[in-house]
Parts: sequence; structure tokens; C-alpha cells
Amino acid sequence: MKALWSNWQVRLGMALIVISAAVYMLHYAIFRDTHHILIYLVGDIAFVFIEVLMVTLILHELLSRREKRLRLEKMNMVIGAFFSEVGTGLLQYMVRWDLGLETVRDRLQVTTLWTEEQFDQVEASLKGYAYKIDPNKLDIVSLRTFLSSKVDFLLRLMENPNLLEHESFTNLLMAVFHLTEELVVRREVATLPDSDRRHLAGDVERVYSQLVDQWLDYMKHLRGNYPYLYSLAVRTNPFDEDATAVVQ
Repeated sequence: MKALWSNWQVRLGMALIVISAAVYMLHYAIFRDTHHILIYLVGDIAFVFIEVLMVTLILHELLSRREKRLRLEKMNMVIGAFFSEVGTGLLQYMVRWDLGLETVRDRLQVTTLWTEEQFDQVEASLKGYAYKIDPNKLDIVSLRTFLSSKVDFLLRLMENPNLLEHESFTNLLMAVFHLTEELVVRREVATLPDSDRRHLAGDVERVYSQLVDQWLDYMKHLRGNYPYLYSLAVRTNPFDEDATAVVQ
């Protein structure tokens, strides 16, 4: 009982009930009209159910949708920061090591004229693509230098609560972290045996496959919401051999 009364909400509720009863008693003391009091009391109680419908179901749903939209927007801002700082650079490395890139390169030539349906079609067509990295082309020294310089940035991303609802992007970050750890813990990466290079190629493939999916989703988001950012992203497409930020 003591714990119950320590709750300020319970105390406030009881106080409001007492005040309401006092007002009804005052009304009766002045007008002596029980019939009038009961008419309005029953009417008010009947309206409570409509009020619950409006507030709980309708307004709450509208506010939830708005909150979800704001969370999604913040999440896409974080994903945008990732691609600006890390993701696009990683793709530029990995496309050079992709054994089968020429079979899908044309599909990834994103233009400013692409529609949302085209993005969906390309994403679906890449589901069966086997991302294979050539261990012999793997530039481990450069990749290690690049990723080790981004560790602090990646850690700050992982601390962002907006990413908790984006499972696929979180999985990508974890794959990038794992690849970074694999590279950093090796003291000498320039003279690794072929067996270890194949192992690292597998880690790169895990990142690469998820990174391409996220990149397409991010490009689709930019197309629909930020045309000026989309234009720059198209001009710096890592899958385009002739890509240049200079407007031709």
C-alpha cells in the first residue's frame, strides 16, 4: 500500500476524483437537481469511449507513424554518413577484386533516370549473384590502412540507437568490424600465405555482398528524397569505370 501511494500518478488520480465529486456535491447543494447531474454524468461517461477511440486509436496511430518516419529519416542520415566516410571507399576497393564483376557491371550503372522499379529489379537480379573476391588481387595493406583509420567512426555509428531497428545495416557494420579486426591483429600482412589470403577474401566477400545491397537501398532513398545528393552519388558510382564528380 505504501508503494502504491508513493506513485504520484495514483495520488493525482485520486485527487482528481475527489475534486470531481466535490464539484458534483457543490452543484447539488446549489441547484438541488439530481436529474440534471445524472443526465450530464451519463453523457460524459458515454463520450469517454469515443474519446478513447479518437485519442488511443486514431491520434496515437498518427503520432506513431510520424515518429516512425522521423526515426527512419535519422537512420538514413546515419547510413548516408557511413557511405560518405566508409562505404563508398570500401566499394571502390572491392570492385577491383571482384572476379565476376563484368557479368553484373552493366546492371549497376545507376543513372539519374532510374525509377524505383528499376532499383527493385536490380536488387532482385543480384540475389543469385555469387560475390567472389580474387585472393591474388586483394590489396590487404591498403585495405588495412583504410579500415584502421575508420575504427573510431564505426564505433560511434554502433552507439547510435537509431540503428537498432535496422537489422541488415547493423549486420553490415558487424561484418566490417570483423574484417577490420582480422586485418589489425595480423602484424605482417604483406607476406601472408595463400591459405590466409583466401580466408581474408571470404571475410571481404561477406562485407561486399551486404554492402552492395545497402548501397542500392541508399541510392534509392537519395533518388526519392535528395536529388542533389543522388546526382553526386551517380557521378561517383564505384561500379562505373568512367565515373567522375565533374559535371560533363
